[in-house]
This record gives sequence, C-alpha cells and structure tokens, in this order.
Amino acid sequence: MLSSSVLAERVGWCADLVAGMVAELLATHWNATDVDVLASGEDYGGRRLPSNACVALRRLGWTAEPPEGVRVNDRIVRMAREQAGRVLRSTEWRADLTAGVLKAWPADPAKRDAQEWDAVRAAVPGGQHLPSSVIKARTRQITAFLRKHGRMPADLFEVESVPRVARMLLLSTCDRQQATIERADGPGRVLLRLQLPTRPDPQSYRDWTWVACPITLPPTVPADAALHLPTLRPHQGSVRADLPHTHPVPKTARTGHTVALGVDWGLNTLLTAGAVRLHDDGRINALGAGGMFRAAGVLAKQHRLRRLSEFLRAKADQYRRLTAGDEQHALAAKHTVLSDEIAYVSARRSSLNGALAWAAARWAVDQAVAAGASVIYVEDLRSLEARGMGRTINTRLSQQVRGQIVDRMRHLAAEAGVAVVTVPARNTSRHCPRCLTPLRHRKAPDRPTTPGWKWAICPTSRQHAPRPGDAGHPPPPDPRGRRESVRRDTLTRTGGGCAAQPTGTRA
Repeated sequence: MLSSSVLAERVGWCADLVAGMVAELLATHWNATDVDVLASGEDYGGRRLPSNACVALRRLGWTAEPPEGVRVNDRIVRMAREQAGRVLRSTEWRADLTAGVLKAWPADPAKRDAQEWDAVRAAVPGGQHLPSSVIKARTRQITAFLRKHGRMPADLFEVESVPRVARMLLLSTCDRQQATIERADGPGRVLLRLQLPTRPDPQSYRDWTWVACPITLPPTVPADAALHLPTLRPHQGSVRADLPHTHPVPKTARTGHTVALGVDWGLNTLLTAGAVRLHDDGRINALGAGGMFRAAGVLAKQHRLRRLSEFLRAKADQYRRLTAGDEQHALAAKHTVLSDEIAYVSARRSSLNGALAWAAARWAVDQAVAAGASVIYVEDLRSLEARGMGRTINTRLSQQVRGQIVDRMRHLAAEAGVAVVTVPARNTSRHCPRCLTPLRHRKAPDRPTTPGWKWAICPTSRQHAPRPGDAGHPPPPDPRGRRESVRRDTLTRTGGGCAAQPTGTRA
C-alpha cells in the first residue's frame, strides 16, 4: 500500500524525466525551419506525416534521450515526443501571425488607419475574422522587442523564448505495457494501473514497478461512458487525473430551429437570457420574462484579487530595480517572497475565473434545456475593447472571461444537443428588439435627456404611450419621490409595445 504523498512523489519523478526530454526537444527544434516542416504535414521525403505528434516526430528523426545513466522504456520517450510535438505544432499559428504583423508594419504602431488594418488582415492567415485585440497584442510584443534591442525581430522565435514545460504524463500515447484503465467493482470507481519509477534516477528496468491507483469518478461522468487513459499532473503534493471519456449525445441541427435562447452580456449582471419561439407565419413570441445570471460576489472578489495582484507586481518591480539582479542584496529575499505570493494570487484568480466560467455556461445551457430551445445565440465580443467609460469600468470589462464562458457553453451544450451560434455584436444595441427603431441611450429612465450607456429608450413609445393623467393611466411614481418629472417616453405602450429598458455593456 502506498500513501498519497508517496504516489505523488513517484508520479513527480516520472513527470520530471518526461519534462527534461521535452525541454531538450523544444530547445533543439525551436526555429522556423523545423516548425514549418512539422506544420507542413510532410516529412523530408514528401510522405504524409501521421496525425499523432509522437509518431510524426519519430518519422522526422527528432528524439530525445534521458540523462546519462537513467533507464526508461520507449513509452516514456513517446510521451515526451507527444508533448513536444503538440507545443511545436501550436507554434505555427503564432509564427504566421507574427510574420503577417511584421510584413504589414504600420507607420504608427499605436494607431493603425483603415488601410493599414486591411493590409495586416490580408497578410495574416484568416485575418479577416481575427479579433483586433489579438493583432494589437502581437504589435505591442514586437514594439517591446524593438524598444529593447533597437531593431525589428526576424520572426516569432526571436520574440519568444522556448516555452516552459508542464510536468504531466500523457498516458493516452501509451499502450498496455505502460498503463491500463478499467472499471472497478463498485459504481463510479475505476482502477488505473501504470508503471512508475521507485527512485528519481532509475538505473534499470527493475527500478520500475506497477502501481494500482483507484479513482472515484465525478457524477458528471455517465455510467455507460467509455473511459480512456488520463493525463496525470502532480499538484501540491497530490495527483490530478484528467480523465477523458466518450458517450453518445444528441446531434445538433444546423437549421430548422423554432425555439431559441438569446444570451446577452452585462457588467454587474454577467448574463441575461430570454427564450423566443418562431411560428410558421414568421411571428416571434417571447417565452416568459427571461432570467439573469448575477455573480456580484464572485466579481467583487475577482476585482479585489486583481487590485492585490497589481499592487504586488508594482512592489516586486520596485524591488527588482533596487536589487539590480544582485542576489546578495538585502531586498532579494523579500523579492522572492513577493514572487511566490504573486504566483499564489495568480493561481487563485485563474481558479476563480474557471469556476465562474463553468457556472455561467451551465446556467445558460440549463435555461435552454428548460425552455426546450435547440440553439443558443450569444454575441461575439472577443474583440471588445473597453474605453470611454472610466478607468474602473474599462478595467472591469477587460477582465471578464467571455471567451472561457463561450467555450464552456459549447462543451456543455453539445452534451444536450443544443447548438451555440455566435452573432456579430455590431448594432445589436442600436435598434429596438420589438420595432427595430434606433434607440436612444440614456443614463437613467427618469433622465431621458442625459446621454449614457446603461438604459435604452425607444422613441416610438412617445407616439403611442398614454399621457400621464389620462383616464385609467395615473402618473407613475418618480424614483426620487416627484410624480411630475417622469417623461412620456419612459412609459410602456399599451398592448406590449416599446419602453425604456436596461441594456448590456457595449463597446
């Protein structure tokens, strides 16, 4: 019997061996020529490369050896090749993006005109549908290199150094001689068997022994799902297993939707959703009043952690300037402590963002399932650039995890057979959803003449709304206690017409 700490130690020894070989492979082939060869899909003889990265690297003759005197089997080397191949293949897109930005370098990197935007999008593969924020981020990266070295970089591999290697074991690349997985006797229990070293530097195959690891499945894994070999990750004295599984799900339809769920983004109210039904004659009726996903507490904690992270980073930068790289300086120890605290706060922020993204996506999918919707429409705000709303609101908008929420929403909706469609956000807040008349955006419903972005007022309501004081329509109460200050265009038109309504956040 092995304790959890001993198991984590032995998995960590194996992960260190794999990470060392991965780092060697990346350092050897971190150049444009090798990355282009791997991304081309053909070897040096013109033959097609296999889809598995480990087999493709072996075909190309790219391999890594363990440290001298250390004995590992071919499955350990295969895991190292697979991890390195995945990293190198994912580099091709960033290399093409950097090459396109360098080719269409603007006269003023801080601000491109319309022609320069067209030029850079034409130079980047798939640039027509690429968010502008991605191009701007790559431009800032190249500008920082230019400021530091006084020249333009040749390619991505001058701008970025060899990436860090994650400590993990990709058991999916192994066969039964290295790892097996099968369901145990009890429900929700599986047994993972794998070979692990008994010392950090195994000298022979006798230093590798089989270890049986019982795993309890979470309730999200169906009982009839087909299980696959997991990815093991040492984490703070324990071992985490990313267990993939396969099970049948309903097929999503591309057309023929009659019930849809529209999801809108907000600031304090992160998501607002409403279901509608399309009739045969073209009419669209709303199903209920919709719902809101409010995560004010989580967002407040997220902003507190962000402010703490900014404070710690500013203090660490000051210590770095004072120490000037001297490890014997009196502030060097404090700088080390601050670096560890920054990593801890960053991990907390990542964990909080991940939990928020899963919760918001689950809520949206549950709303669609409850309404019987077969499709979810959500705005594509990947290129949203918050500006003009004050420093606080701009920062809060930039920190939202919209991309993660949409990715998780696609994953969860696929299990329910619901399609997810992203809609361009242009002009979605400009027209009234009922009569398509251009809206007037104001600061508050009782201040219709004050420009703002939080409330939208339909001007057609002034033509059809009953006057205050008419029979059966007394003046509505004023939020500030005065009945005479409410304007007609904030009243709801009889018969379900247009009215003032709160809007989501827009760029």
